[in-house]
Amino acid sequence: MTRFFRTMLALGLSTALLGAGGALAQTVKQPVGVEACAPCHGMDGIAKDVEVPHLAGQNVVYLLNQMKAFRSGERKHKEMRWMSRHMTREELEALAIYYASLPRI
Repeated sequence: MTRFFRTMLALGLSTALLGAGGALAQTVKQPVGVEACAPCHGMDGIAKDVEVPHLAGQNVVYLLNQMKAFRSGERKHKEMRWMSRHMTREELEALAIYYASLPRI
């Protein structure tokens, strides 16, 4: 079992045990690199611009797949391609887990 899937299993179990997204967010450490996402997506995962999607509470697998698509160029967005190209797989996973753990509005 890969590290990502072990993490996902732990995240799923934490969600089931803690119930509320807010409690879970307190257990997920803020990853390195989140400050680069914050100007557009917010530290809390709530974007201030209507053209930018909220990431808080989004499905973790969806978030990771989108970041991988930006990195590969499969999904087109100049800024997201540039940002994701400079991140490791582990950093992308950590960001997806972090934003998924935040409570949505």
